[in-house]
Amino acid sequence: MGRWKLVGLAFVFLWFAIGGVAHFALTETEMRIVPPYIAWPRAAVLASGVLELLGAAGLLWRPTRRAAGMGLFMLTIAVTPAHFYMLQRPELFPAVPYWALWVRLPVQVGLLALIAWSTDAFASRRKI
Repeated sequence: MGRWKLVGLAFVFLWFAIGGVAHFALTETEMRIVPPYIAWPRAAVLASGVLELLGAAGLLWRPTRRAAGMGLFMLTIAVTPAHFYMLQRPELFPAVPYWALWVRLPVQVGLLALIAWSTDAFASRRKI
């Protein structure tokens, strides 16, 4: 694994490890960004926290890295509605500047690209 890929992998690991812990340490805060059409926001926050921590742990072991990358990629897509909810209802999040709500969207795309690249999540398994 090259140096830059290792740096990318470390970033993805830290992003999800810290984020996963935040789901448990700051559950009430995390619940505020869950869109109202999600029936059980606490369960959604805790479940996504568990998945983030499992995914981060899976990145550390080469045999599970690709699967963890695919899982984290899909999880990142699954939580994207929270970003749009915050953008649609900025008055509910006065501590977050409106520009930051917009910046989250391209950051999300960049995170998806970094997950896919650093974990080889969608690379062909065949070697010729």
